[in-house]
Amino acid sequence: MSRYTESVCKLCRREQMKLFLKGDKCYAKCVFEKRPTTPGMAKPQRGKPSAYAIRLREKQKLRRFVSLNERPFERLVASASKRPEASGEFLLRSLEMRLDNVVRRTGLATSLKTARQLVLHNHVKISGQTVNIPSYGVKAGDVISLAPKLKENVGVKLSLDTAKRLNNRPSFLEFDEVELKAKVTRMPERAEMSFPVTEQLIIEYYSK
Repeated sequence: MSRYTESVCKLCRREQMKLFLKGDKCYAKCVFEKRPTTPGMAKPQRGKPSAYAIRLREKQKLRRFVSLNERPFERLVASASKRPEASGEFLLRSLEMRLDNVVRRTGLATSLKTARQLVLHNHVKISGQTVNIPSYGVKAGDVISLAPKLKENVGVKLSLDTAKRLNNRPSFLEFDEVELKAKVTRMPERAEMSFPVTEQLIIEYYSK
């Protein structure tokens, strides 16, 4: 599978919004705030973007939020399109409830990349069972916990401090900071999801 190896700050500049791909650095030293222009363009593009371009950018924005390649992302959209409920909302809920994203939203990691490393290195358990699959779908009632040896980890402590300062932990998670455990009390509603995109445009992009 291909990996993006260039500066992730370019992705924020390309999508013209902060994607928070570098964790704490996005709050302190943000390149996008200093250089808000699109990479490769000295001046803003003239004219209105086409309908296709608008849908493409919305799709790319969400794909970069969740750090997924095109093929797996396309499969998720295809699966969401077959559901009886609203396809766009189901897609966002599926991405929101991925294990790596839930770990991020609990405040145990400040970026999706760091959260994914915690999962891949066998530091995360679900209801007592170690799970090392970042794409694992977390369900209502699941309890996500971190290995006890990470209680004194500097990175985890900094992440918890950032979460406390920002006060952005969602209401569908009950977090125990002493035990480093979080319980998913219910599935998230659309307003509680962390992806500022227009999901219908993404479904329309793949329906062309």
